[in-house]
Amino acid sequence: MQFLEIDFIEAGKKSSGDAIALRYRSDNGEDFIHVVDGGYTEDGDRLVQHINKYYYSPTVIDHVVLTHPDGDHAAGLQKVLTEFQVGALWMNRPWNHILALLPRFDYSYTHDGLVRRLRNNFPYTAALERIAEEQGVTINDAFQGSWIGGFLILAPSRERYIDLVVESEKTPEPERGAAITQTLVSRTIALFRSVASIWGQENLKGETDGTSRENETSIVQWTQMCGKKVLLTGDAGIEGLSEACDYAEVNGVALPGIDWLDVPHHGSRRNVSSDVLDRLLGPRLDRQSSVELCRAIVSANHNDDEHPRKAVVRALIHRGARVFQTSGALHVYENAPDRNWRTAAPLEYPADMEE
Repeated sequence: MQFLEIDFIEAGKKSSGDAIALRYRSDNGEDFIHVVDGGYTEDGDRLVQHINKYYYSPTVIDHVVLTHPDGDHAAGLQKVLTEFQVGALWMNRPWNHILALLPRFDYSYTHDGLVRRLRNNFPYTAALERIAEEQGVTINDAFQGSWIGGFLILAPSRERYIDLVVESEKTPEPERGAAITQTLVSRTIALFRSVASIWGQENLKGETDGTSRENETSIVQWTQMCGKKVLLTGDAGIEGLSEACDYAEVNGVALPGIDWLDVPHHGSRRNVSSDVLDRLLGPRLDRQSSVELCRAIVSANHNDDEHPRKAVVRALIHRGARVFQTSGALHVYENAPDRNWRTAAPLEYPADMEE
């Protein structure tokens, strides 16, 4: 019988990370293990231990995916690559597209000089590449339209990825530093101010503030398995999610209607908008739903004071979602063996939200 189980493992000590392990059985009876991100360095051990305990000490991980180059997603994967035989590592490396990138820079670089700079500025990606090559692991680009086992990549396209690398703060123009500082200050001030709000009111920032260019490179994966439509988003923002929706709609992926949603970037309100959530989950309801229309999982450490944002939790519940935050590990499954874990309690609907 076909089955699907996904484990969202709490990552980080205070700041949040992403570490996801999943296992499924295809229609022909073949089992696959698929890892998406590995959290911080110390989370790699926890991820490996979890896989060994609940997936019966496998020797092979079929697919490992790095959604984007941030350390809270990438660092822990080094442990996975060294502890298991890995069928394929899926990640996008800027230096693999050097001929497309060279003409896009205003400043002058040689081919080798730009490769060196990109490797230095994307150190976690470079480290995973080095380990994979030492271990003899195949590394695949992960662009729109490719299949990673039973999961279809909806975003990014190669063209948008290259644009994002050019715009990245890791390949900065000198004047970008002031803008970064200003953004961080405004986020810190906003953290401590919230306002009482009635049902249906939303204050999401994806369309005005947006997320980083690195986050927007996140690999967005979709599957329909065991009657469940699943979307894994990494740290994608509204650009990546909109591109994913556009691709889905012209390639037979019916939206809205996600059953299990990996909420992007630990529940940051800079990654979503009301319009994007309408496209993924459907429009706002008149009142809180008595039945679960979607299960939304937020990879946010229980010590993280910034995530998830109340505005995001509200917006998800407005569309019939039950919202769950990682605490140790969250296990969602269909047809898989029940582990006799206690049932997780969904987050309550916040009566207020950030200004």
